[in-house]
Amino acid sequence: MTTATSAATTTTEFSSSLYDRIVEGGGMYTGVDGDREWAAEVKRLAKLRDATILAHNYELPAIQDVADFVGDSLALSRIAADVTTSTIVFCGVHFMAETAKILSPEKTVLIPDQRAGCSLADSIKAVELQEWKDEHPGAVVVSYVNTTAEVKALTDICCTSSNAVEVVQSIPEDTEILFLPDQFLGAHVKRVTGRQNMHIWAGECHVHAGINGDELAAQAEAHPDADLYVHPECGCATSALYLAGAGAVPDERVKILSTGGMLDAARETGKKEVLVATEVGMLHQLRMAAPGVDFRAVNDRASCKYMKMITPAALLRCLVEGKDEVFVDADMADAGRKAVTRMIGIGQPGGGE
Repeated sequence: MTTATSAATTTTEFSSSLYDRIVEGGGMYTGVDGDREWAAEVKRLAKLRDATILAHNYELPAIQDVADFVGDSLALSRIAADVTTSTIVFCGVHFMAETAKILSPEKTVLIPDQRAGCSLADSIKAVELQEWKDEHPGAVVVSYVNTTAEVKALTDICCTSSNAVEVVQSIPEDTEILFLPDQFLGAHVKRVTGRQNMHIWAGECHVHAGINGDELAAQAEAHPDADLYVHPECGCATSALYLAGAGAVPDERVKILSTGGMLDAARETGKKEVLVATEVGMLHQLRMAAPGVDFRAVNDRASCKYMKMITPAALLRCLVEGKDEVFVDADMADAGRKAVTRMIGIGQPGGGE
């Protein structure tokens, strides 16, 4: 392991005694604990940089707790556009920071570790989308916000997990739709809308795809009074609906929800126990939203290694060094911004994931 960078490369203004503890190895920054001393340093450095810290719901609890705002990627990107600070520090994966830059081109956008990618966003490349479009001339491209800037630039309308049905319903019924990249969200939308001329890309989030129907069924049987909160990206979403349809679980207990929808449901639930099928970082926000409810992960191994690359050490390094800055080509950003704006213009802007 080696020191992240020499302290001599930083300015006196942004130096920190904790900075010298940072080590880089194994593909991530470590060596600093997310304790009170660290949190105070992060707040001090953020003020010096005129920065707003945003954290996704799937981040480590310490990162969520120190952030100015916590939420899903689209909600955070819209906050980034509204805040008055000149710098945005986006604690999430790379496509999220890109979306913030698309909506806030005049601001400096930093991500604590630019290596934090996304298996879902990486499941379709711009060249693949262009080839798909060429095969279906006249089709409307609907892209989940969990996509790269290059893909958004080739998109007609973006969507989120909470408004994907509404977006698809806004498109004339005789118009073909190319829906990407998540096959499970696409299947959910197709099932709800009954849309037959909707083609779905075979992409997936490796974490959500790994939460399977057998696990869900076993957990539901073991906790017969619990509600089920299931993210539509999950491989078990269809199984959840099957359990309800077969009478194994009452319909009212099965809720297919975005992360924002989960939080809304948590605040209103009268249940004592809830099973949650999504990335485990979400449990932190759910438990704060409803402290009296026992939230349990359907799969407690459903942790995104990319989200967890945003460590306390990575955030501290980002604020000391002013790295890693995210750039999006201006023309690409303009095209992607139109796709997001069209979605917002349809109606309910929804939550990001």
